[in-house]
Parts: sequence; structure tokens; C-alpha cells
Amino acid sequence: MPRLFGTDGIRGIANVDLKPTLAYALGRATAHRLAGDGTGIVVGQDTRRSGDMFAAALVAGATSMGVDVHLIGVVPTPALAHITAAGGFAAGIMVSASHNPARDNGLKVLDCRGLKLDEDVEEDLEQLIWSAEELPGAAADVLGRAIEAHGLLELYVQHRLGLSAAIQTKLHIVVDCANGSGGVAAERILGATGARVDILFNDPDGSNINAGCGATAPAALAAQVLARKADVGFALDGDADRLIAIDAAGCVVDGDAVLGILALDRLARQKLPNGALVVSVLSNGGLQRAVEEAGGQIIRTPVGDKYIFEGMLVNGAGLGGEKSGHVIVLEHTTSGDGIVTALEILSVMGRSGRSLANLAAQIQMLPQQQRAVPARHKDQWEGDPVIRRAIAQAEARLGSDGRVLLRPSGTEPALRVMVEGSQESLVAELADELAALAKERLN
Repeated sequence: MPRLFGTDGIRGIANVDLKPTLAYALGRATAHRLAGDGTGIVVGQDTRRSGDMFAAALVAGATSMGVDVHLIGVVPTPALAHITAAGGFAAGIMVSASHNPARDNGLKVLDCRGLKLDEDVEEDLEQLIWSAEELPGAAADVLGRAIEAHGLLELYVQHRLGLSAAIQTKLHIVVDCANGSGGVAAERILGATGARVDILFNDPDGSNINAGCGATAPAALAAQVLARKADVGFALDGDADRLIAIDAAGCVVDGDAVLGILALDRLARQKLPNGALVVSVLSNGGLQRAVEEAGGQIIRTPVGDKYIFEGMLVNGAGLGGEKSGHVIVLEHTTSGDGIVTALEILSVMGRSGRSLANLAAQIQMLPQQQRAVPARHKDQWEGDPVIRRAIAQAEARLGSDGRVLLRPSGTEPALRVMVEGSQESLVAELADELAALAKERLN
């Protein structure tokens, strides 16, 4: 049977390779495996047109097993995580493909703590999905119910407002909601800091999520920060678990720079547990150098905020995240939360009296290039002697400051190529060469 769960749940093109029948089977499997005692599950979604279809299928599946489903509607993924844990639910399921285009959708299952599932539980669910119709359903008089529960969003909002209360600022900020689910809460939470908040891209129509906006397309926000003469811009992604920042000059401050700003601030205040920052293998070597020179340590994990969180627990770290903008501040949340990340940036800016550009300048990034190579045989690159030889030659040319990383995508049939080094032109040249070679050899 094909593997269903990737690094961030089950994803695919809605109604093509991710069909409502799969969501129905997942609803049955989740109810059986995680809510066997009858405790309800909670389902949220982002703004994609296909979200209602998948939520309805999940409801049909779980209620057929005698489990109530609490539908909270459009919410950020971190809100679903918070609600699942705070509301005493057996599990939560988020219908979202995060930063992907509107045609895609995904199903993310969380346990009763609001955490992503351990791999052994994912494997159990996969086995149950393939045999979902064989599971014994509930009798007609004890079927589960679909319960409208939009008011549960307030659990999340009130918690985040508690964080806002500790930050008082008069900065002018612009927030790009990516026409996604962050728009239901971002203005209220960030506005509670006293900041002047301009909201952009908060008119979802089911098809415009992440379209020319949001964390994966921050150019539109950068232009508006300049046009409005704002102090800082924040770009969320479709489900608001990522954030990319924009300084007053319209320059992008990515997840690595944000992590560096937060880590250096906490190191200076002796508030970074074990002096540790957990990042993925993709995070920039310049971030590592800046943190280590300040007396901290960098711990690297595989790509995926699930692995970042695991690395934080194992190493007793309080801060971790990825270049893409997933940032986990463990004292506030167990998952990436773009709104919390924005609050953390505002807190550092207020405490230091420094601009975002000035803070980001502390982290001198190394040139880095990434390529996504469509590859039918993405997992076979390590066994190809031609690719291995090309990697060794590239690393020799880059020298001690450089590195090459190839990894299969966890969400699509592609091989991802990353090259980093001190010479920008050489880094770009080698990234192009390795990408071309991988395309030739793996298709």
C-alpha cells in the first residue's frame, strides 16, 4: 500500500488524488484509534473551497463510529492545536494544505495534546484507513453528532491576547493574511498590542488562498510596507502557522533571520534554555555562526516542524523553527504559529528600541540556493554513483564554508537540492548543475 502520511499529514490535489472517500476513511480510523472511549474530536479548516467537502466527509466517518465531531470552521492550524488540548478532545483534524495553492488540500491529525502524531500512530491509522469499511460502526441510536462549535476559537484568541497584553507598542504594522485562516484572529490579537494594524489579503473566496500573497509570495506585502511607510510587515501563510517578516525598507526577513533575532535576544537575557536553538538541516550556516558566537548552540533535525518539536523536547530547548517561517516558542505554543511569531518580533523590537532591519543585520547569512527538481525516482538519488560523485566535486569546490544537501520532498514527487557557500555565483552555478543532473538521472 502507498504511504499516505508525509511530513505534514496527508496531502494532494483535492478531489483528484485526495478524495472525500479518504477523508471519510480517516474519520472512521481516527475515531476508532484515538477516540475509542467516545470522547469527541474537533475539526477545523482553512479557506479552500474544498474544505467543506473534506470536513463533511470526516464528520460522516467519525460519527458513523459513534464519535461526536465539533466543527470549529475556519481557524489557523495553531488554533486547532490549542483548542484540541484545551477543550479536552481525543483528537483534532485540520483540513488544510498550508502554503500550497488552492487546488491542493490536506488532512493533519493531532492527538489529545494538540501535537502531531508519532509515526507508529500514523502507521496504525494508515492500516485502519485501508480497512475502514471493516471497522464495526455504531448502532443507529448511538451514532455521533456533528456539533457547530465556532465559539471555541475564543479559547485560542483569549490565550494569545494574554501574550499581546505584555507588549505595548505604537508601531505601524501591515499584515498579509494570505486570504487564509489567519484573518479570523490576526487583527484582533496584534491590535491588542497598541500597534496600528493594516490588514491585507483578507478576502478569501475559496480559490485565492496563497495566490500572489502570503509567506510564499511576500513581494506584494513588501510593496505595501513601503507605500504605507510602515515599520514592519508580517506575511502569514494559508493556515497561519508560518510567518515571513518585512522590514521598513521592504526587505524580506525570513524564518532563519527571525529565529536568529529571537535567539540572540534570549541569549542576551539568559532566557534561552540550554542555550539551544533547534533548526532543520536547511537553516543557513550564517544563523549557526551568529548563535554560536553569542554563546549558544545549534541543533539540527530533518525538515518538518514535527521533527523540530521532537528535537526541542529531547534537547530541552525552548526555541526552534525553520527557514520557511515555522517558529515554535515552547513557553507559548507547541506548534508553529505565525501570529505568536509576530508578537515575539514586536516584543524584541520594543524591548531593544531597534528596527527590524537593525536586528536582522546581526545575522550575516551565507549565500544559499535551493532547487525543486521533479523526479519520479526521488528516493533513488543516494544509490546513483554519478550524482554522488557530482556532490563530492561540488563540496570540494565550495570549501570548508560550503555544503550540499539533497533530500526527497515529503509532499510531492520531487528532489530538493540545496547548496550553500561563501561565493554567491558559485553557489548558484552548482545548484543549477546538480538540479539538471538530478532531473536527467531520476526521471
